[in-house]
Amino acid sequence: MTQVLLSGCGSSGPTPSGADTLTIGAYSVVREALHDGILPAFRAQWKARTGREVRFEESYNASGAQARAIRSGFDADIAILSLEGDMTLLVKQGLVKESWDKGPNRGMVTRSLVVIGVRDGNPKAIVDWSDLAREGVAVLYPDPKSSGGARWNINAIYGSGLLAAQGDRAAGLAQLASVQKNVVNMDASGRQSMATFDRGTGDAVVTYENELLLQRKLGRGAAPYVVPNSTLLIESPAALVEASIERHRNRQLAEAFLEFLTSNEGQEVLVKYGFRPLDPSIDNPARPPLPTGLFTMKDLGGWPKIKKDVYDAGGIWDSLFIGSQVTNRGK
Repeated sequence: MTQVLLSGCGSSGPTPSGADTLTIGAYSVVREALHDGILPAFRAQWKARTGREVRFEESYNASGAQARAIRSGFDADIAILSLEGDMTLLVKQGLVKESWDKGPNRGMVTRSLVVIGVRDGNPKAIVDWSDLAREGVAVLYPDPKSSGGARWNINAIYGSGLLAAQGDRAAGLAQLASVQKNVVNMDASGRQSMATFDRGTGDAVVTYENELLLQRKLGRGAAPYVVPNSTLLIESPAALVEASIERHRNRQLAEAFLEFLTSNEGQEVLVKYGFRPLDPSIDNPARPPLPTGLFTMKDLGGWPKIKKDVYDAGGIWDSLFIGSQVTNRGK
């Protein structure tokens, strides 16, 4: 098999005799959880079940970039992405079945929360989104024009204000604008934003909860954080890439891997790397409980509506930078 050379692409070595090969195209945030946790666990299960080895081809990239790479010919058997919209891109290309999200978990395999990372001891006494708007608080999050993870962050801040005002978009915009004025750096990706924060820039970073818990797991520091009372549940999808599976004739393997991701064993691995499980009963009991004001993308009207209202030309995000008038589309 020819390996596609993409950013973050790697393999587990030469294919031994009696081995099966699975190619994974994933968003960068799940790199450690997959490479160090999920893949070894699934390899052992597949060996016990079939007597065969598995060789993995792995590629990790920003979610949108990964989806575009698969659309352009990267031969992934499994797509694991950050945003539902990135998976929709592959559906429109005919690479992923339209029914990918019809199962009991709606095609989602990982969960997390949008949280606020703070400095040791939380010297700025940050507990909620409004604290990020205070004078003298320097905030970091990545650019939503380049980062899928950033859109989760922006949606959490905007959505909290929107829902508190019973759907008033002006209130959502006001909350987002009040935080944005204190943003001192916007990197291209969530990982880069965390690296900037680790180097000492800023008082707070808006990010995935699992990113901060991964910092602790890898021994990179305490990575303290607070969970706003009203924040967004991050749900990220995975699906089979039909054209690749047909070419590689590895459907049984690919389906087994996708099933493993949502099994209790697979979910327990993801919990160790900071993700929230699909079944709350297997979560780490030491983790902060879900906040009372937790909301989902469905509560905000879904991804298509948020894309139109916030990120499309003339939307809320543009209004923060070019002063365009935001029309009340579907308030």
